[in-house]
Amino acid sequence: MSPRRRDTEGTAAARAERRAELLATAAEVFASQGYAATTIRKVADAAGILGGSLYYHFDSKESMADEILSTFLDEMWAAYDRVLQAGLGARETMEAIVVESFRCIDRHRPAVVIYQNESKHLAAGERFAYLLDSHRRFESMWTALLERGVAEGAFRADLDRGLIYRFVRDTVWVAAGWYRTGGRLSADDIAKQYLAMVLEGIQVTEAT
Repeated sequence: MSPRRRDTEGTAAARAERRAELLATAAEVFASQGYAATTIRKVADAAGILGGSLYYHFDSKESMADEILSTFLDEMWAAYDRVLQAGLGARETMEAIVVESFRCIDRHRPAVVIYQNESKHLAAGERFAYLLDSHRRFESMWTALLERGVAEGAFRADLDRGLIYRFVRDTVWVAAGWYRTGGRLSADDIAKQYLAMVLEGIQVTEAT
């Protein structure tokens, strides 16, 4: 390998690493201050660079939000698809989906907050139409899973499936508002606790 090629590859790797760092900073700012209230200058200030320098990597804050959200959703759906294709029963599939959801929160917490707070507004633009597509796909996945669970005898048939879907969705994803990496419980530990509460409840059952 020629010295010039090594230098080019090293520069490209450094540029990619810097781009990832800037995206992480932008995600934190969008999540904490809101997308509409965030300017390029605010992101640059948080990153410790001049506003004009940010345009070397991104042409707009819209581009940053797009990359943040699409990366999060692509990883989330790749993880979900692996679970859905594993041939598990409905209950085991639900457990695995919840675990993967908390792992996504662990890896992409600011992106999850942005998705929750901003997706309805952003999806009005053509560039972010995939946010609505993801929402519809998410609801369809959960509805089909709950229906399958009833058919398999794993889930109760007397509960409204739409209500269960909303309960589980909101219960899991609202955790992005308080979850912190490196806390007392890991993402997998929290998932197990959530599943125990949802599937078994918190009431002590006396032995008969």
